[in-house]
Amino acid sequence: MTVSETVSAEDLSRRLASLDLAGRLSLAAAIPGRTVFTTSLGIEDQVITAAIGEGGVDIDVVTLETGRLFPETLALIDETEARYGLSIRRYHPDAADVEAYAARYGLNGFYESVEARHACCDVRKLRPLKRALEGASVWITGLRRGQSGNRAAIPFAEYDAARGLLKVNPLADWDIEAIRAHVAENAVPVNPLHGRGYPSIGCEPCTRAVRPGEPERAGRWWWENDVKRECGLHVPEAAASELPRA
Repeated sequence: MTVSETVSAEDLSRRLASLDLAGRLSLAAAIPGRTVFTTSLGIEDQVITAAIGEGGVDIDVVTLETGRLFPETLALIDETEARYGLSIRRYHPDAADVEAYAARYGLNGFYESVEARHACCDVRKLRPLKRALEGASVWITGLRRGQSGNRAAIPFAEYDAARGLLKVNPLADWDIEAIRAHVAENAVPVNPLHGRGYPSIGCEPCTRAVRPGEPERAGRWWWENDVKRECGLHVPEAAASELPRA
């Protein structure tokens, strides 16, 4: 019996909507099976990690250590573990996959085409994510409706048919002002790059600071024209199946 047969995403969304963050995380963790939170160490994810650590919630915290992260992000992993007394498990890309990508496209070939960029994200993020979510029933993310137009209708919970699990977005209805206020009130450690114009932080070669008036995610893969650009982690099954593979 799959998790979709025991827990309705629509019913779970309704229940999550009435709870605070701590309650949402506890409810997600109570669903039978392994619950995994994937953190990119961004400001939203830090709010969730802090709540998991302070509440002692039984949720595995993992991160995709792509090999191209900012030094500030790597330092924040260590700081966060020490602050909340938890372990953030790092999932790395397979060295053979990285070598095959570089042989085909060049190490920084992602600048040359959308195909090459998606292939890089596949090697450095999607394949490690698959390993991180093995055996999981629930996947917790830091997605918010205000991050981009492509995420404006994100529910609190949805069934991820491609991965066969429930995806829970406990901050779906939080705006950036609420996030910042929570961080300030609770002294949550955040990436110093946020204060330098980086509201959304990914791999160093693929992230720039945003300009005044630009959307939060405008600095991600900025050389591409598609306003809906994503790495493939958070796209519907049909769309994800169309992403090129290395």
